[in-house]
Amino acid sequence: MLTKKQLDLLEFIHTRLQATGVPPSFDEMKTALDLRSKSGIHRLITALEERGFIRRLPHRARAIEVVKLPDSLGGGGFHPTVIEGDKPEPAAPANFEPVTIDALEIPVMGRIAAGVPIEAISQVSHQVAVPGQMLSANGEHYALEVKGDSMIEAGINDGDVVVIRETSTADDGDIVVALVEDHEATLKRFHRHGQSIALEAANPAYETRIYPADQVRVQGRLVGLIRTY
Repeated sequence: MLTKKQLDLLEFIHTRLQATGVPPSFDEMKTALDLRSKSGIHRLITALEERGFIRRLPHRARAIEVVKLPDSLGGGGFHPTVIEGDKPEPAAPANFEPVTIDALEIPVMGRIAAGVPIEAISQVSHQVAVPGQMLSANGEHYALEVKGDSMIEAGINDGDVVVIRETSTADDGDIVVALVEDHEATLKRFHRHGQSIALEAANPAYETRIYPADQVRVQGRLVGLIRTY
């Protein structure tokens, strides 16, 4: 049986993964559960992992997968969503019935910096298939390959492919593709401060960059992530 705090944290992680494909940071978990320190989150995460509800992916900061849910969160029919990479598939048992998942192809527009900004890339390099449920019915979508590690604490690693919904607006805290001074693109968390825009990394090794609002244009918002192991 889970405590209320353990259940609240599991629900928060699951809801965020379902909405964005990216696990929340420890700071976001701390705020959501109204805890005073990250040590409380560490204890809750450890308890959930020991009870088999979540799994922390090795060698990847803040990367968490929800393995199962209790019945109170609808766990009876829960199955984790996994996007497989290039691993060879194991042989299926004789009574295996394949499940068809609707997938749509979207263009991969090149690389996006998760570090210091790099030159914006707007040429389609190839197509990638993504699950249809990852895409919104409103707006166009595209994908970018991540270059750098500045968003690692948001579960976004070098080499990941991020799925972006085109939009020119963002709310505080959204992870966005931002075009800086019309020629450099970066993937960062968006915050508005008066007449300035802060582009915040999710890695303490990188400083938050602040620009005049007229020098930053939002090109899209993160809606999903594909990782190849």
